[in-house]
Amino acid sequence: MRRAGVVLLVLLACGAGIVLAAAGGEGAKGKSYEILFDNAFGLAKGGDFKIAGVRAGETSSFEIVGQRRPLALVNVKVTEPGFADLREDARCEIRPQSFIGEYYVDCQPGTSDTRLPDGGRVPVRQTSSTIPLDLVNDILRLPYRERLRIIVGELGAGLAGRPEDLNEVLRRAHPGLRETSEVLRVLGRQTGTIRRLVSDGDRVVRALAERRGDVAAFVREAGETAEVGASRREDLARTFNRLPLVLAELRPYMGRLGELATAQVPLLRNLQASSDELDTFLLRLRPFATEGTPALEALGDAAGEGVRAVRETEDDLDELRLLAKDAPGLAKPLRQLLQTTDDRARGVEPDPRAVATDPPAGDKTHISGQDGGFTGMEAVWNYFYWQALSTNALDDVGHVLRLNVLVGPCGSYQVVRDATNQASFDPCRQWLGPFQPGINAPDPTKPGGAQPAASWRGPGPSRRGPGPSRPARAATKARAPAPLLDYLLAP
Repeated sequence: MRRAGVVLLVLLACGAGIVLAAAGGEGAKGKSYEILFDNAFGLAKGGDFKIAGVRAGETSSFEIVGQRRPLALVNVKVTEPGFADLREDARCEIRPQSFIGEYYVDCQPGTSDTRLPDGGRVPVRQTSSTIPLDLVNDILRLPYRERLRIIVGELGAGLAGRPEDLNEVLRRAHPGLRETSEVLRVLGRQTGTIRRLVSDGDRVVRALAERRGDVAAFVREAGETAEVGASRREDLARTFNRLPLVLAELRPYMGRLGELATAQVPLLRNLQASSDELDTFLLRLRPFATEGTPALEALGDAAGEGVRAVRETEDDLDELRLLAKDAPGLAKPLRQLLQTTDDRARGVEPDPRAVATDPPAGDKTHISGQDGGFTGMEAVWNYFYWQALSTNALDDVGHVLRLNVLVGPCGSYQVVRDATNQASFDPCRQWLGPFQPGINAPDPTKPGGAQPAASWRGPGPSRRGPGPSRPARAATKARAPAPLLDYLLAP
């Protein structure tokens, strides 16, 4: 599980680096920058210009600028896409390409949020020149040794009153001096850590002395491993020969990944500020996790059963694979049929109802103009929708189902009960009480109230309860017409 997490993290990091590198796009190609150096020794027109060790372009021209302090202005042009992303704090230096005297310009992109524009300039305080190896070797031979002595003597006399300028030139002249100073400053800030490292080292050495047998076994196994590695030295050599190319290509993406990590600092700070609440949440989650352990164990048992069930269905899967071979022959015409029936351009006639129910803009079946019809798919569903509307009526009085299917003796429609249909009328009626408006009670929906049918003499025993008593029916006939609510509330 831990290995899968590490692999996923590496893939996410590479994906983020690729996305960030792609953000530059092709538009970054063709940018040019101006870089100031104390001297441009060894550079040539058309030489390599690299960013983070990867070739990004070439040097295009050189120029001497400045009066009191002459400087070399080197113009570089980016010819590879995705590399023109120097920031305001970018640092550049001249490095030797080989021992035969070739040199190139190498720049570190920097971490500032502000990018250098096209034609932007890297100041001299952010650059350094190299010391050519051949010149270092020349000072060891005569007469260069005497000349060096003279030059040093004259420089000592000329720079006696300018120590600050000399220190600045020396810091920019050799990047190793600058890096050494930075290392010393870092070590100075880490004295406590170094002290703990020394004390911990003593404990480690004492522990190793107590387990010197294991150390000896490790040395023997390391010797055997080295022997095996020596027998495969050609393969290892090819691997190490390819490694610099991979690292060179990976270096810009790692720079982008570093920028991504820097951008995540505010998020991590907010997460740190919420650490107390997160700690409380995790403490409260512990009892829940304890209670959920049996469920997870049961789920694991169910998963085992599921694995066995899946294995037992391998024969069924083989059958499905055989059936799936012929599926593309059916799927293609089916796709064409569905796409055709969902195409607004194939509507047979304009219909204003299609415009009224038009989907919003952005949908592929949106009607942009005033004319348009239903698609084939909509026409199919409209049939069922309009059939449902035509067989059902709804108004302020009630709801009527115009289409009904009845099988049996209740199939005929009857509204009047008399001596001829009494046997079929009583079992099929669906009254919800002893008083029925318009039958045995006035109809409240008509002015003055409609009297009940003359042929009706009162309901017999109802399926939902006994009807009103004879005195109650007499009282009902004697009363003046009243709303239906009075009848429903009558004792």
